[in-house]
Amino acid sequence: MTIKDVAAYCGVSVSTVSRVLNDHPDVKDDVRARVLAAVRECGYVPNNSARALVSSRSTAIGVVSRGLDNPFLSSLIRVVSRRIHELGYTMVLHQIPTQADEVQAAALLQREKKLLGVIFLGGRFNYTEAELRQLTVPFVCCTYTNTFGDLSQDAYSSVSIHDQREAHKAVDHLVAHGHRRIAVLLDDPADSSIGQLRFQGYRQALEEHGIDYDPALTVVTAGYAMQAAYEGVCRLIDSGAAFTAILAISDTLAIAAIKALTDRGRSVPADCSVIAIDGLDISAYTVPTLTTLCQPAEEMASQSVQMLIGLIEGTGSHRHLLMETALRQGGSVARPAAT
Repeated sequence: MTIKDVAAYCGVSVSTVSRVLNDHPDVKDDVRARVLAAVRECGYVPNNSARALVSSRSTAIGVVSRGLDNPFLSSLIRVVSRRIHELGYTMVLHQIPTQADEVQAAALLQREKKLLGVIFLGGRFNYTEAELRQLTVPFVCCTYTNTFGDLSQDAYSSVSIHDQREAHKAVDHLVAHGHRRIAVLLDDPADSSIGQLRFQGYRQALEEHGIDYDPALTVVTAGYAMQAAYEGVCRLIDSGAAFTAILAISDTLAIAAIKALTDRGRSVPADCSVIAIDGLDISAYTVPTLTTLCQPAEEMASQSVQMLIGLIEGTGSHRHLLMETALRQGGSVARPAAT
């Protein structure tokens, strides 16, 4: 009688039986009872030597999160952790500053913790084949893909939204409400990352709607700090530039923009509409509630874990999954007062 026989007898996976025998807490009570009953009925006696050998093998999956204060990535970590443990593996979390190199961090972690694979939560969009040779285990990029790099599509997996297309959709929503003087609030329009892609979507949407691009309506924050966004929007208002709406490339920037507009005596959305891309829980509590394109955080995190474990277990191949956002109407977008 083997552990596989026990698993087949009670209709669960081998990893589930293993977790029950090792008294892991992440097993439902009814499943635990069924497995223990099967062990008794089948007369299964664990081979302690074999179990010791198995336990010496790594079950570690590395999760490298880039950006210590990024609330969107924090929401992903919770889901990734749960799914990794549900599937019988352990998570090794390593959080690094935005300026740090996630590939080097993951390569060091791989050697120290004997990782089976890596999930990157946030990262650069321009990896090269040479730098990724530091990693000898499969990896999945979650929330981004290698748009500006030279990696082969067969060398890695990714789960993300189409940043350019989603920014286009946000502008479409503003134009549908009568806006044509639309400012954009972003990190950097030439950062080979999310900022550049969403800026491209903004520019493309303006062009397709016959709206001339006005550089005076581009507010560059040089980071995602709310203070920088607040100060940038204040400068925009003080410049005297005419605008009736703002597209912020993240919810945190949008929250700061609403604060700046309010402090400068402009009502949202009566005097200026604000729309963003993210879908943070906290942005549902702004006044008014932020209108935003919500990323499917839970599904993105879950799919990333499934992809990586498929690669580790040899049951999957590299894939690149683009997911759609969902518009949360909120209350921060309305028709401009002049129309």
